[in-house]
Amino acid sequence: MWERLRTIWTVPDLRNKILFTLAILLVTRVLAHITVPLTQTEQKALVDLFNTNQNQNLAQLLGLLDVFSGGSLQTFSIVALSVYPYITATIVMQLLQPIIPALQNLSMQGEAGRLRFSQITRMITVPLAFLQALGQCAIFQKAGVLTNFSLIDPNYALETYAILLTLTAGTMILVWLGELITENGIGNGVSLVIFAGIMSKLPQLVNQGYLSSTSNGGSGSGIVSLAILGVIGILTIIGIVYVYLGQRRVPVQYPTKRMVGRGLLVGSAQTTYIPMQINSAGMIPLIFAQSMLLFPAVISQYLATSQTPWLRDTAQWIATYAVNTQLWWYWAIYFLLVVAFTYFYAYVVWQQQNIPENLQKQGAFIPGYRPGEPTSRYLATILNRITLAGALFLGIVSVMPFVAHTQLLSAASLLIAVGVVLDTVRQLESQMVMRNYSGFLS
Repeated sequence: MWERLRTIWTVPDLRNKILFTLAILLVTRVLAHITVPLTQTEQKALVDLFNTNQNQNLAQLLGLLDVFSGGSLQTFSIVALSVYPYITATIVMQLLQPIIPALQNLSMQGEAGRLRFSQITRMITVPLAFLQALGQCAIFQKAGVLTNFSLIDPNYALETYAILLTLTAGTMILVWLGELITENGIGNGVSLVIFAGIMSKLPQLVNQGYLSSTSNGGSGSGIVSLAILGVIGILTIIGIVYVYLGQRRVPVQYPTKRMVGRGLLVGSAQTTYIPMQINSAGMIPLIFAQSMLLFPAVISQYLATSQTPWLRDTAQWIATYAVNTQLWWYWAIYFLLVVAFTYFYAYVVWQQQNIPENLQKQGAFIPGYRPGEPTSRYLATILNRITLAGALFLGIVSVMPFVAHTQLLSAASLLIAVGVVLDTVRQLESQMVMRNYSGFLS
């Protein structure tokens, strides 16, 4: 392994790419420490909001967003939204492809269509980032952090819009830096930005887990608890790697013809395979499921102080029973939503690929199955089976924080971290092979 790393460092072009990637990631972490100006009272209210557990639902929402932003939300930095508005825009564009024919045609136009598709995605990111900034600031206003926040009051409108535009600009700057990494560095830039944020938050999470363990039974029990969590985390990561790389290879034959002798064409078949991923949805089902459960939690925060009795009582019931993270049925609903969204997203991606029709156009076939409808049914059956395994695995990983009683094993964070590392290692491997080296993994 060390010899491989030394070989990578001796290649000037590859070394420059790695240094450029690290430099851009360092810039993103510097931006994460440039905070939105707050008064001393507002700063104290922000610290108290994240350090107290008076509202479990609000704490879960803010804790989740803070982990994804790499701690930027807890300090209310200019990049507190991270790149998640861009991720949301990307998901929306993917889901709209089967609905809007123009987008579907655009995705089939090669490199020019891909660039135009990316441009539209970035344009959609701007209003989404503004809306997310508005929602985040509204939550802070409700919690007493932002006292001079108002869209209509002329005394506070300038300050309010300055904060919203700053948060929106911070997201777009991170997207731009991520695309610089993709073009001139190693790995997917946007994913690496998220990965850097999660890794920067890891020491604080470990320290919090240790302190909570020692407070319950001394330092010895704290170390034992952390060791047990470490073993569980390693086993979970191994499982994620196996599922992430797991695939069902469906053999496909392409008819070919070659010239033999004088004008004699002899037919033959070239055999390849279709790699059907067990987890083709990635972490998207977790985002969908968390959004579905966090939405009523946020709404209940606004209705808790309503002057209408039945609205106030309904909000209290939702916060106490429906979205209470301390209850087991909350995690059961979360598990079911993850499984359902895994199937949903896997079928959306499968329909966009349109593999049976493409095979028929190319004259290819799966041995034992006629092209067209029989091939489509066969591949759909395989998709059902392997997606079941992937959906159940994602569901089990998603409830790990409840089983282990810690946020150190956040499913989304682990999936992002493992996925980014594997993707980066693959790109390093391809770069090494392209330069006539033996590779990074081989």
